[in-house]
Amino acid sequence: MEKRTLFGKNLRAEEASEAPRIVADFVVFGDVYDMGWGAFERIDPHAFDNTLSGDIRALIDHDTALVLGRTKAGTLRLWVDDYAIRGEIDINPDDRAAMDLYARVKRGDVSQCSFGFEIVREEREEMSNGVMWTIMEVKLWEVSVVTFPAYQATSAVARSSASASRAMEDWKNRMKARLSNDKTRIDGEA
Repeated sequence: MEKRTLFGKNLRAEEASEAPRIVADFVVFGDVYDMGWGAFERIDPHAFDNTLSGDIRALIDHDTALVLGRTKAGTLRLWVDDYAIRGEIDINPDDRAAMDLYARVKRGDVSQCSFGFEIVREEREEMSNGVMWTIMEVKLWEVSVVTFPAYQATSAVARSSASASRAMEDWKNRMKARLSNDKTRIDGEA
């Protein structure tokens, strides 16, 4: 599963009549993400057309033990417009971790979002400064409210545990290998 994190341009806490709620732009279209080492990525606005009807979870920092909401339960609502995948999470007032996060978002201490997905289809384009991947279709597994970005320019996933750091390094190595394999295949065709 791939993960990307964005600065929360529209992440805020709201108090609804029945329960507190977090509102967010989980995925922003049109931005180019610099993954480093000459690799860039962008997300096509139609990449999520076939996946939002699935059973998607809202998590804290991609931690599957910290579920904030779920589309199947009606506690997470997601929709697409020309700018982003936007959503609302109804926060359970009986869930201490959820209420702690709600307080951090309300104060502005946490203001970033991320999403976990599987790439179904992508397009690749050679550029003078590297390679651009355009993600054309994904299977969305989860959206997350996160604390830190892994990449400064893109606000990607950040974790403090050693296993998460290893997972991020593994992902970087897979992307480098993919870039290298694509280059080898192109050079071999020339």
